[in-house]
Amino acid sequence: MNPNETMSKSTKKDLFEGVDFYGIDDLLTEEHKLIRASMRDFVKKEISPYIEGWAQNAHFPHEIVEKFGQVGAFGPQIPAKYGGGGLDYISYGLIMQEIERGDSGMRSTASVQGSLVMYPIFKFGTEEQKNKFLPKLASGEMLGCFGLTEPDHGSNPSGMTTNFRDMGDHYLLNGAKMWISNSPKADIAVVWAKDEKGRIHGLIVERGMEGFTTPETHNKWSLRASCTGELVFDNVKVPKENLLPGKSGLGAPMMCLDSARYGIAWGTLGAAMDCYDSARRYSLERIQFDKPIGSFQLIQKKLAEMLSEITKAQLLVWKLGKMMDEGKATTAHISLAKRNNVAMALDIAREARQIHGGMGITGEYSLMRHMMNLESVVTYEGTHDIHLLILGHEITGIPAFK
Repeated sequence: MNPNETMSKSTKKDLFEGVDFYGIDDLLTEEHKLIRASMRDFVKKEISPYIEGWAQNAHFPHEIVEKFGQVGAFGPQIPAKYGGGGLDYISYGLIMQEIERGDSGMRSTASVQGSLVMYPIFKFGTEEQKNKFLPKLASGEMLGCFGLTEPDHGSNPSGMTTNFRDMGDHYLLNGAKMWISNSPKADIAVVWAKDEKGRIHGLIVERGMEGFTTPETHNKWSLRASCTGELVFDNVKVPKENLLPGKSGLGAPMMCLDSARYGIAWGTLGAAMDCYDSARRYSLERIQFDKPIGSFQLIQKKLAEMLSEITKAQLLVWKLGKMMDEGKATTAHISLAKRNNVAMALDIAREARQIHGGMGITGEYSLMRHMMNLESVVTYEGTHDIHLLILGHEITGIPAFK
């Protein structure tokens, strides 16, 4: 089935041109601007016309995976020798910003592939693993997922019970993971499990391995155009060459999450921009009491506050991107940006929905879809409160979550 043919195509044109009140473009290179323009054009052509239909029908367009590969959305920060883009972190952020302006679920697909699958294989894998998997993941020939969260261990991943035993010529993997983006369609999963000594390691589990299943999660109100599911391991025989040898312990998956959370800080900025842009346009078109609602003080207050928060968030992620490129960004730096920008985007989506009145709940506009999507983004990869506690630990030196 080709959803571009079988699902209704939106007749509403994507008119988005960008938001840049402080001239932040002056801080970007010409290459940054070209990369952003290319991804913006891609979103307008391949996502915007179809996304409302995909979301309404809870349909994940699997053909988008290959298209993302063609446009360089997978692993843009991974070296070109392995099929990645070899780009800097600001370029990566701008790509995530543009994709999430289209839809958070689409950005989840891309950032899981790049930051949570390709990144650990590149960072912790063998040369053989890199050459086997990375080019196919970069091109979209393969789709991957990341298995850390379990049914009983979300914010406390160190309590995981998924485990593997050394059987001599292979490992035997047992356990389950939950809330896994891409899992129902994934060709491989980077899975974190404990060995006999309780030490956490990464394993590459491949589709087709006996005892490995990926049940899909249905009835979601959020990220409806993204596929979500479980990973179930019932005595799965994993070849020893599929162990990621470069790093063990909880710090390994946390490094991957840092990269993904960085992308979220940029991505949610894109969702906020889309909501603001829609609200601004609507406020100038909607006539009440014989004049545009944009002429009323309370509407102008909402728009002014949206623009202020977007501008602050733009400066925040630009500076964080520079720190990432210089190797100076810490987990706490990334937590601050992820937490701030997701909350900012949620507030803007809600205010923008109010400006649109009743029309804001329909698929004619993106507001309600962004709102529902962001309810997942504020929870996954570190909840709003957990990031607060990460910052509290950084400030006081006292870990409140232990």
